[in-house]
Amino acid sequence: MRRPGSREERPPPLRDPRTWAGPAAILAGGIAWYASDSLRHRREEAFGYELIEELDVGEPGHMRAAEAITGFPISEGSSAEALINGDEIFPALLETIRAAERTLCLETYVYWTGEIAEQVAAAVCERAEAGVQCKVLLDAVGALKMESDLLDRMGRAGATVVRFRPPKAYALRRLTNRTHRRVLVADGRLGMTGGVGIAREWEGNAGGPDEWRDTHLRVRGPVVRGLLGAFAEHWLEATGEVLAGDGFLPELEPIEGGVPVQAVRSNAGVGDTNAEAIYYLGIASARRSLDLAAAYFVPRPAFIEALCDAAERGVRVRVVVPGPHIDKSLVRTAGRAAYERLLDGGVKVFEYQPTMFHAKTLSVDGHWTTVGTVNFDNRSFQLHDEVTLGVWSEEFAATIGQSFEDDVEHSEEFTPGRWRRRPSRQRLAEGVTKLARREL
Repeated sequence: MRRPGSREERPPPLRDPRTWAGPAAILAGGIAWYASDSLRHRREEAFGYELIEELDVGEPGHMRAAEAITGFPISEGSSAEALINGDEIFPALLETIRAAERTLCLETYVYWTGEIAEQVAAAVCERAEAGVQCKVLLDAVGALKMESDLLDRMGRAGATVVRFRPPKAYALRRLTNRTHRRVLVADGRLGMTGGVGIAREWEGNAGGPDEWRDTHLRVRGPVVRGLLGAFAEHWLEATGEVLAGDGFLPELEPIEGGVPVQAVRSNAGVGDTNAEAIYYLGIASARRSLDLAAAYFVPRPAFIEALCDAAERGVRVRVVVPGPHIDKSLVRTAGRAAYERLLDGGVKVFEYQPTMFHAKTLSVDGHWTTVGTVNFDNRSFQLHDEVTLGVWSEEFAATIGQSFEDDVEHSEEFTPGRWRRRPSRQRLAEGVTKLARREL
């Protein structure tokens, strides 16, 4: 007679709940994690947007729509100065830091190494020692390459330096939710944002592979408050401090000859972000021309179709993206998976040849332009916190437009026939990267 619970009475391993209970729990947890995370990517398939009435970016209706879908006001009477490449950007950045008399707020995703890294730290130290409230916010992942000595020097000088969202074992899902913002504000009156990072890679004038191509922006007037808000929001999360008072938020009068500028910031979360919405609104509103510069270009199906729809309704659509010098080859391969549909749809695609192309701009009909930190990929649209400035100005659009023309001249254009003749191994690589598109 067998004893209860003896080896002979135990069920076969595959029928024993204890055999699969653990793996089943892990699988269920993984499915739950993926499903909840997928809420943030609910438009990952070919489900996009629809503009129910035509808009003209040169008319007030476009501005009203931009305010309504993002919740951020348009600041009349602001000025916007375009800065191209490190030779223009870094002198303006250092000048802005040194102009601070009461407060200085600096937030960046990239702070690495190089002469400019030393110069920025020295400028912050000088202002802090002069009694300026200096607050520096560095993304804990993006700024990993930064030399710790620079952090110590700024701290000893009196600046408050904080790492944003340091990795935590209990919050691994949040690891990809970084601040990709680049914000510099002096005294709440003078602000800068754009694609540039504080590193040697951006020094120079895109004269070769070691000098990256980028676009930045310096603003004055009422819009600076919106830019300060992008910093203050993250400073509050990181430190619990609410930035207030005239030193941070002074009265800002409209500038004579200023133009409408909108500071739009976005945050990772469930549903569609402001970055995604403002880009779609611009694309859907285009009537004559659309020029997109994207450092990392991995569009999901809805945005591929939006660009093709614009081309098919007669808009000249041009896209400039990095070429052989891209710093993330996987992203280039994944982005190329969209080329065939774009080219067949009438979109002109150019790959920049001289160096890494890091600009992030969108210009529509020679009137509305956005410059900021937003890439044309899911990471910017859904995973990162971003900021971009929309400018309604033909003069500003012409400046960005001339820069875009220069980029096209230094780029390689693809044609539908040539692209279809690419090697089969390249097609295979593109197909494989589609699986990772939502995380790129």
